[in-house]
Amino acid sequence: MQTRIKFCGMTRPQDVRLAVELGVDYIGLIFARSPRRLSIEQACELRALIPDSIGAVALVMDPGVEEVAAIVEHVRPDLLQFHGGESDGFAAASGVPFLKALPMGGTLQAEAAMQAYPSAWGFVLDSHVPGGTGGSGKTFDWARYPRAAGRPCLLAGGLTADTVGNAVRSARPWGVDVASGIESAPGHKDPEAMQRFVQAVREADAG
Repeated sequence: MQTRIKFCGMTRPQDVRLAVELGVDYIGLIFARSPRRLSIEQACELRALIPDSIGAVALVMDPGVEEVAAIVEHVRPDLLQFHGGESDGFAAASGVPFLKALPMGGTLQAEAAMQAYPSAWGFVLDSHVPGGTGGSGKTFDWARYPRAAGRPCLLAGGLTADTVGNAVRSARPWGVDVASGIESAPGHKDPEAMQRFVQAVREADAG
């Protein structure tokens, strides 16, 4: 099985275009508190560059109902990604399939936490601690990746072109998610790092 790749925290058109050329599976646009945060207008500009073959993911953290509605209406994401304390009912109310981020930086047991989100399309296992925002650049113990989750799970946290190959070989995740690990500065993706990351994943898949 080919590991799915999500590039998150895109802020520039040239970075989205290269991600499309590299054949990633998902592109993440951030609306939560972050140096990569986008306005609706900025996100719409980038969304227009994402073809139907690639999933557009809108990341939010404890948003209001009106904010979610505006993102859904104007940006038209294929998936929403919830990074806060949102309930399953709140996340599902948008009518858009959603990912729920799980904070693996503490002692959380992923399988148990997933049971609280029966409506989730899938999950992002990130290295932040409960209450954190993610994007820490730190990893967690990949042995904690749930191998029999039954739903898509993206491995995130501290991944770079130099580490993702080991992560894929160790955990055999459904997908991997990267933001800071392919950047020259927050929100500014590095073309060489992007290319090396995709190459490392594909080499691990082939091996």
